Amino acid sequence: MMNDNLSFNPVTITGIGRYIPETVITNEDIAKLVDTNDEWITSRTGIKQRRVVSGNETATSLAYKAALDALAFADVKPEDVDLIIVATSLPDSLYPSTACEVQAEIGAVNAAAFNLVAACTGLVYGLNVARNFIMTGTYKKVLLLGVDVHSRFLDWEDRSTCILFGDGAGALLLEQSADGQNDVLSVDMHANGKKAGELSIPLNGKNCPLVEPNEAKQQYVNMNGKEIYKFAVSVVPKSIKHALSGAGLSTDNIDYLIPHQANMRIVSSIMERLGLSEEQVIANLDKYGNTSTASICVALVEEIMNGKIKQDSIMAMCGFGAGLTWGTAIVRWRALDKRKK
Repeated sequence: MMNDNLSFNPVTITGIGRYIPETVITNEDIAKLVDTNDEWITSRTGIKQRRVVSGNETATSLAYKAALDALAFADVKPEDVDLIIVATSLPDSLYPSTACEVQAEIGAVNAAAFNLVAACTGLVYGLNVARNFIMTGTYKKVLLLGVDVHSRFLDWEDRSTCILFGDGAGALLLEQSADGQNDVLSVDMHANGKKAGELSIPLNGKNCPLVEPNEAKQQYVNMNGKEIYKFAVSVVPKSIKHALSGAGLSTDNIDYLIPHQANMRIVSSIMERLGLSEEQVIANLDKYGNTSTASICVALVEEIMNGKIKQDSIMAMCGFGAGLTWGTAIVRWRALDKRKK
């Protein structure tokens, strides 16, 4: 975790955006595919419905719309963006990167671009990378996108996974703060590769025909749900407290907790361990399911636009997922929607 007492450029979030596909899949719809029902899914996950891509929609097309939303919010032109980071574990292709495809689509002709893979913790990891580029003066305007399209990588006959995931994209525009105030107060990141097998999507490939053949793997989500639950409720509260300590704050200073929207049981457990009230926790997974690396940003944008999250709110944004990875960002929200002026 970077020492914020050193002399660095202050960082702020000036733009927010999101995009959710229009196609809705309800619990009743899933009951047509596997042996389940609305009560069973809701009681175990808190999810009532999720959105999925259809037709020619892609991770790039979702990220493109979220990116335009964030740039409009901040009143920033695409050509003024210095860097695009796309946090995604499910891009449209291994290469070119989704970041390069978004760069072309929005016309950010002056921006460098790359993907970052940290699964559901991707937005927190990306936030830290963007923050450090700005703090050190390498870039002034960084567009951070979180997008995943899980619906095309699910076994829709596997009840343990197909009920959980939805598709979506979120966007944050980070800039060097004009007034000298730093709003990305602290970031805490961790990984444990020894537990990587608990949540994975294999990449299907074949050996060269001149060598011994290999067995093709199905490219579906594989998850040990019990282990992921134990992992999340154990490490995330510690990460939040560590990040708060790095910012010189405590849990008493948290206005809102915005967790990765994985499962309401996990969210509730984290809330209870930190002694937070339901009013302080932002959760919308009942409508969108687990949108992976987009989930924190999708929840953030929805509550800012609904007026729940006010100016000068202190937010703990925490992610956890495959890798295994986890982390927390402590952020002060101060940006104003330029479209209203």
